[in-house]
Amino acid sequence: MVEKIKVENVVASTDIKKIISLDKLLGVLEASEYEPEQFPGLVFRLDEPKVATLIFRSGKIICVGARSTAAAKLALKITVGKIKKIGIRFNENNIKVKIENIVVAINLGHELNLDQLAFQLENSEYEPEQFPGLVYRIYEPKVAFLLFSSGRAVCAGAKSLDAVKKAVKKLEATLRTLKSSK
Repeated sequence: MVEKIKVENVVASTDIKKIISLDKLLGVLEASEYEPEQFPGLVFRLDEPKVATLIFRSGKIICVGARSTAAAKLALKITVGKIKKIGIRFNENNIKVKIENIVVAINLGHELNLDQLAFQLENSEYEPEQFPGLVYRIYEPKVAFLLFSSGRAVCAGAKSLDAVKKAVKKLEATLRTLKSSK
């Protein structure tokens, strides 16, 4: 039984569908970096919520590092507001936020025998010489789990917290079935 699900990272995006002068934006946004030779986007760091937004010339904006979907949405709203201040005209009401990925840490509450699970679980990969976790993919909802022998796990790829909960329930049911079929 999962003891706790902790959101580690929410990645969300939006698009103002306007060309942005990143050089101009760099002059206005404090706590921002723009080094086009290294990365094509401007990195804008917010303190509240504590995230980074990646702003691209095309108008696409990506928020990384949020601890909740609400924080990701707020960060994008703040960033869009700052962009509007440099004189770019667009309708804020037409801006849609899309959750791209939610990464959570999970404690399953019991140790796992990864060698055994690697043989029992379809859609799994386990190469302990390369990485200490077993990668287990499920397709409905579409997520990947990193399972560790300690009983800790990471779930990545979900688009909503409901999808995370559904995936974790599915994982638990699968592990229970494998345990009882020994």
